[in-house]
Amino acid sequence: MIYHPEKYRIPDEAMKPFIDISEIETILRETVSTPEGVRKVIEKSLQKNRLSLQETAILINTTSPDLIEEIKQGARKLKEMVYGERIVLFAPLYIGNFCSNNCQYCGFRTENKNQKRITLSKNEIIQEVTRLEDSGHKRLILVFGEHSLYSPEFIADSVKTVYSVKSKNGEIRRVNINAAPFSVEGFKTVKESKIGTYQVFQETYHSEMYAKLHLSGKKSDYNYRLTSLDRAQEAGIDDVGIGALFGLYDWKFEVLGLIRHVNHFEAVYNVGPHTISFPRVQNASALNIDKNYLVSDADFTKLVAILRLAVPYTGMILTAREPIHIRQEVMKFGVSQIDGGTNIQLGGYSKNNAKEQDLNVEQFEINDTRSIGEIIAELVENQYIPSFCTACYRLGRTGEHFMEFSVPGFIKRYCSPNAILTLAEYLEDYATNELKIKGYELIERKILELEETQNVEILRERLIELKDGKRDLYF
Repeated sequence: MIYHPEKYRIPDEAMKPFIDISEIETILRETVSTPEGVRKVIEKSLQKNRLSLQETAILINTTSPDLIEEIKQGARKLKEMVYGERIVLFAPLYIGNFCSNNCQYCGFRTENKNQKRITLSKNEIIQEVTRLEDSGHKRLILVFGEHSLYSPEFIADSVKTVYSVKSKNGEIRRVNINAAPFSVEGFKTVKESKIGTYQVFQETYHSEMYAKLHLSGKKSDYNYRLTSLDRAQEAGIDDVGIGALFGLYDWKFEVLGLIRHVNHFEAVYNVGPHTISFPRVQNASALNIDKNYLVSDADFTKLVAILRLAVPYTGMILTAREPIHIRQEVMKFGVSQIDGGTNIQLGGYSKNNAKEQDLNVEQFEINDTRSIGEIIAELVENQYIPSFCTACYRLGRTGEHFMEFSVPGFIKRYCSPNAILTLAEYLEDYATNELKIKGYELIERKILELEETQNVEILRERLIELKDGKRDLYF
């Protein structure tokens, strides 16, 4: 039996709450998963159609190892159809860890007296960005604690500082934000600094568990946070990123919470989220949670595949919280963006101490401390195209315009050539000789594949221009 909850569903309206606990719990409880049902849902997704809550629950409630493998293989096929074999790379840059919230899973929480509070100065931001540019990065996400120090004006000024830094051939071309939610006017201020995506994670979509985990501060207001990215949309920020922190509550509920959030955006704004994130709880200073909800590797890899099938057009982000073997596995069937060369200490890039973690100056523990060069070498070895592409954002292919291209899968026509161009830039400016040889061998193979479906003459011409010294070429 499949539950049909239309008569119970909260109407989707701008800046109004939309999560109904009983709706999600009933769907999970009453939706029956059969082999025929699972295969029908996979086939629908492979036609690049977003799944309903009930269809997603059919996949969630599957326990057969063989069917779970079919889900993963379906997700792998879908990812290759929509995104090709590219992996977008970025780095997080923590600007400040002062925080007025008391979230029981976060090292930054206000009651954690062991945390060393730091806010980078403008000169320190420049030093950090210079180091990141000198390693080859082109895309950053700036991370801020939720504190009055980090106002919309402060964030906007930090973004402008990052964009101003140029080191040799290096520059940052896209700055995304992970910070506190603001009013519509606050979001407008941040938007004027030319940010890319604005991320706000709900952490858990279960309001009762949310109240137990967020004891004080503005973040304790569940509905204010739930509607935060509605305000961003109202302010004109049409590239937004949602996420849940898996391990705080039942992972099955959180997956449907994310899909319900997607439904809400599409119903109200005619656009889905640009990205979905699904970090797992990791060790943190003063961590204080119920560990019964921690997500196993098996369930985690399953939920990543389900999310890929449920929302075919949305970018999926996996961070260095995860160990290398998990990152390697889920890139095959779901993830389209990862961070590399990650250091989440305040000022850590300048100190070059990524492998020396200190939870008293970090938000949580990370499990992949490899350099960006090591990660790119592995991607190339495994036939992925490492991409630093920022073309869509800079050409206005965001929001509804992005959906026009990505929902049918046409975005691959732009992403693959642009990924090749950004990889060539990296090879020319930052790679070892060994990686450069392997990288150009990969590029040639990928161009030959593209020749089967499109004209690659201009792409080859632009590669010659890159070798002659031109930079920042894209379609």
